[in-house]
Amino acid sequence: MQFDPLNDALAKIYNAEQAGKYEVAIQPASKLLGSVLGIMQKSGYIGAYDKIEDGRGGTYIVHLRGAINQCGVVKPRYSVRRTDFERFEGRFLPAQDFGLLILTTNNGVMNHYDAKEHRIGGRLLAYVY
Repeated sequence: MQFDPLNDALAKIYNAEQAGKYEVAIQPASKLLGSVLGIMQKSGYIGAYDKIEDGRGGTYIVHLRGAINQCGVVKPRYSVRRTDFERFEGRFLPAQDFGLLILTTNNGVMNHYDAKEHRIGGRLLAYVY
């Protein structure tokens, strides 16, 4: 029984990276997980990913690049104002301008750099560096 599928997916990715694997299968597939994987791919942390519909929730096949040092979810999912990103960068990321905070906003799921650019806040979902 899964209580947090996003946490399970990021833990699988991190464990596969540490074991030196080149790809990992993540079940179940969701739109939120697809958005998070898209942000990680656009930022260069993972390679291509494919969604396979198998009739049981779907599966993502993620190709790894060996670029992730750490990733995880943020619990509880803190609300972040557009002026408070520096505080959470200091808490979850090892250095300034190193890594990503992934958050959900009214404009969809995005990283904290895009949220700063659009001048909006949201709720923290995950971090990766």
